[in-house]
Amino acid sequence: MSSETKSSTKAKILVQLDCDSHPSTFDAVVAIDSGVDHLLQYGGVQENEVVGLVHGCMFTRGVDDLRSTAVFIGGSNVASGRQLADKIRSAFFGPMRVSVMLDGNGSNTTAAAAVVTAHRNIDLSRSTFAVLGATGPVGSIVAKLLAKQGATVKLFSRDQQRAQATADEIADSMKAAGSTLTRLSAHSSTDGSQMLAVLQDCHGVIACGAAGVTLLTSSQWKQLPELKLLIDLNAVPPSGIEDVQVFDAGKLRENKICYGAIGVGGLKMKIHKAALKSLFEANDRFLDSESIFEIGLGL
Repeated sequence: MSSETKSSTKAKILVQLDCDSHPSTFDAVVAIDSGVDHLLQYGGVQENEVVGLVHGCMFTRGVDDLRSTAVFIGGSNVASGRQLADKIRSAFFGPMRVSVMLDGNGSNTTAAAAVVTAHRNIDLSRSTFAVLGATGPVGSIVAKLLAKQGATVKLFSRDQQRAQATADEIADSMKAAGSTLTRLSAHSSTDGSQMLAVLQDCHGVIACGAAGVTLLTSSQWKQLPELKLLIDLNAVPPSGIEDVQVFDAGKLRENKICYGAIGVGGLKMKIHKAALKSLFEANDRFLDSESIFEIGLGL
């Protein structure tokens, strides 16, 4: 029997590591619905504990069977999740490794779904996008994914200095990856008239702000003649973009294509499940925002 055949008979085990005291029930349900045979959940995971947990995954199965074990990193603290991911990767050596997916607070899958939705409606490489709430965990990833697709990106935040810091971080990461195209700018969202002026040449707006906060009014976006696409990722009333409804999924409003949080949510769930399934195709996958986005493009 070949090692690949033997590997396929092993039960699929997903180890869910969560920085929060209670592992996310949302992530657990999605994992089970994705076909995981066994889900091992650990909450309140600290950085100094993660190597032991990962070694337990690595040393209990032979190399040929390691693709049947994978790790999912969740939790509401996205920065802490990234630290756990770095620690996990440092524990691997040679062929002794398992696949890992990073999706703290659903930020990577949500951002991927938003940008894939934008890609399906607009040529990103020839478009200018505004990202509202761009310094949050989802907004910063949305801005980065848009920039990597060649879009001109305007990052908005109540704190322009934070928006600039996020833009600089994205630009630095793109330069480190060999990209010379970084059309990014930072703006304040506190002055409505100034914000409206900056939005005049935007083809798309993606709102990624805190729940229950309106970031763009209907009177504002109706004054934007170049605007073609509105995506609001806030599912809690009031809308992040006024008059965009949570169930909108390509709804035309004032000749603008509109998507609400649930309208994008269906794609987010498909991406999440497809990414989880891909973990068990090999033992060396590391799924971050960019690789999860690539999975979304293929759906």
